[in-house]
Amino acid sequence: MKKYCLDLTVRCVEHINDKYVLLRLTHEQPLPEMLPGQFVEVRVDGSPSTFLRRPISINNVDRTNNELHLLVACIGDGTRRLGELAEGDTLNVVLPLGNGFTLPADNNQKHLLVGGGVGVAPLLYLGQQMKLMGAEPTFLLGARSAKDLLMHDAFKAVGRVFITTEDGSEGEKGFVTDHSIWQKETFNLISTCGPGLMMKAVARLSKEKGVPCEVSLENKMACGVGACLCCVEKTKDKGNVCVCTEGPVFNAERIW
Repeated sequence: MKKYCLDLTVRCVEHINDKYVLLRLTHEQPLPEMLPGQFVEVRVDGSPSTFLRRPISINNVDRTNNELHLLVACIGDGTRRLGELAEGDTLNVVLPLGNGFTLPADNNQKHLLVGGGVGVAPLLYLGQQMKLMGAEPTFLLGARSAKDLLMHDAFKAVGRVFITTEDGSEGEKGFVTDHSIWQKETFNLISTCGPGLMMKAVARLSKEKGVPCEVSLENKMACGVGACLCCVEKTKDKGNVCVCTEGPVFNAERIW
């Protein structure tokens, strides 16, 4: 896909909680095509300690309002600076980058989307594209507690949502792999994004059940085009590959 370097305008900054913000960005021209699971590289201005672009998953593409949505965890100097953006500011973005998730082959396929932490971000756009195809996505979202759940209402507007929290404050208590849905239902494909240990556990469980599983890796990606080699991951079929160009979405069998 063709890549673009665009100066996007901040239309809205939604502070979800004290750690996460949702950036709604727009452009004077229609935004280019973007696929679920792809990501963008944003330039961070005004941060003297941030020299490289930051990779951020595409959370949503709102074609009606010509908006790109980015869910940002403000945990370092660069991302905290992004959280300080205001309406009308400009953000330079390279997009779209990487390869995305596999969409269902037909509407009869059941697709489980498993996310944890900020890893839930790309699953919303994936679920929305599935819904446009006529398929109903099922989300399984995990968090430490109810206050750490992200964009719960947005996911409920797209498909079925099941929750786990480590303290049991919402949904079932435990990790996403502990949820009873794994025993109650069967799926044709599983897509997951979140902490590495969580994704490995989801991949193991998927393998036990004989269900293909796709994982979205969150390696550090400074350039997004395979030049800096800081995101290299070892695969079983090709050896070391750049996650930014081969991924970030991989079939779990290729890497674990």
